[in-house]
Amino acid sequence: QSILTVCFSVGYSAVALNHVIDFKEKKQEIIKPVSPSELFPSLPIVQGTSKRIKVLTRLTLIVSDPSHCNLLRSTSANIRLYDIIAVFPKTEKLFHIACTTLDVDLVCINVTEKLPFYFRRPPVNMAIDRGIYFELLYTPAIKDSTMRRYTISNAISLMQICKGKVSSQSENKPLELRGPYDVANLGLLFGLSEGEAKAAVSTNCRATMLHGETRKSACGVVYTVKKPRKVEEEEAAVPACKKAKTQA
Repeated sequence: QSILTVCFSVGYSAVALNHVIDFKEKKQEIIKPVSPSELFPSLPIVQGTSKRIKVLTRLTLIVSDPSHCNLLRSTSANIRLYDIIAVFPKTEKLFHIACTTLDVDLVCINVTEKLPFYFRRPPVNMAIDRGIYFELLYTPAIKDSTMRRYTISNAISLMQICKGKVSSQSENKPLELRGPYDVANLGLLFGLSEGEAKAAVSTNCRATMLHGETRKSACGVVYTVKKPRKVEEEEAAVPACKKAKTQA
């Protein structure tokens, strides 16, 4: 509840409850996501709007062996219940598999230490073509100088290839959460342009949500946006007889 309150106060309109599974630990099972209505009886209203903050469910799988990917390839009923599915590959082979074959919405990148492999253009381009985004955890850059150095180095090496197709994530601590504009400013340190940094906390996140809806529906989704009309278009749409009466 405290994290949700902070997200509301700093300007976010949607959050995701993250359920993390590390297959290194024994007896890890994918359970049904907890309904947000059970955790939060009343959701705060987004500032400047009349809509309540949107709460999604997310599943993050930490994979360290190719056999762990078989679960994602299976048609598990519980997996389909999550709005967003992310995978955290630990090796170069698993990173290649996640980008090219796995049906996920996000590929998470470990930025707290020196990566054991280099990002290669073919799998990254394949992921971009499939509508998959890459996610960076920005809180290590806030907490520690050594982690900050690794975070910036790993982020820059990824940005040189992925063309800004990235989103951001924070850890589950209210004091380490930053607002959208603060995160966008961090993106400038990672080698993003101003537009790409803003997209990392706005349009890219929305695209990930829509990609998750497409994955759940198995066909596709239609997303409509009302386009504001210009004054000239409104005047042209008024019939000539009414326009004459108005002028008279």
